[in-house]
Amino acid sequence: MKEDKGYLTPEDYAEPRCLLCDEPYGVTPQVKSVPQQRIIQKMNEYMSRRDYAGAERHLKYWLEEAKLGFDKRGELLIYNELVGHFRKTANKEGAFESAKEALRLLKELDFEENVSAGTTYTNIATAFNAFGENEKSIELFEKARKVYENNQRTSPELLGGLYNNMALTFTALGKYEEALALYEKALGVMAKVENGEIEQAITYLNMADLKEAELGYEKAENIVFEYLDKAQELLDKEDLRRDGYYAFVCEKCAPSFEYYGYFLYAKELKNRAESIYERD
Repeated sequence: MKEDKGYLTPEDYAEPRCLLCDEPYGVTPQVKSVPQQRIIQKMNEYMSRRDYAGAERHLKYWLEEAKLGFDKRGELLIYNELVGHFRKTANKEGAFESAKEALRLLKELDFEENVSAGTTYTNIATAFNAFGENEKSIELFEKARKVYENNQRTSPELLGGLYNNMALTFTALGKYEEALALYEKALGVMAKVENGEIEQAITYLNMADLKEAELGYEKAENIVFEYLDKAQELLDKEDLRRDGYYAFVCEKCAPSFEYYGYFLYAKELKNRAESIYERD
């Protein structure tokens, strides 16, 4: 991997600001908003290099800045990012504690009926599913679905992510018909999104797992291979952006192809991911 140059920023070495340094005692301080877009952009850079320690340090730095600046919207954004980060790093305690804080902030900000709530519910529900809390997961997914489907500001990407992740939980609970219907919804939604082929490929792999769980490998073999071939075709499209997220998806999909006997293609996906990480 290339030498890391130009990525050192204040959160790598500085302490958060002093809470009492800016405002006299008894004066209600003004909100000092954290730079949300910059935080997300920097987070993506860390993740594209698989620098999980740097990503966590980055988020915790800005979380303290948001608290000191009385920026509750910023806190909500960062707690959502922490839920996802701790899910990826298998830190159950960290994920659940961040989820608790995010839900608290939704209520405090009176955001429980807007798109931010749907995103938060989906994010936390996905973490609950990852750690085996499937009943709690479904409860939050249902809340997210109600918010998203009744809000015209909901983007297709958000709906597609909701349907896909909710279907995973239904599969884990053995509710295969409900799961398949949601996967089909996800495919339809992501067909309208630029670069949506990547998410569609993930959905087809999830559908393969669903059919194996429902029917057993022998009975499901033909449909499983059909789904895998569709996923491969989507991942191989020439016009896809070959960026850090594509590399992450290649890594995520490779074990599924390997499991079903697509050994050469699994190796190819791993090589694609490594090439992107080395390039970036």
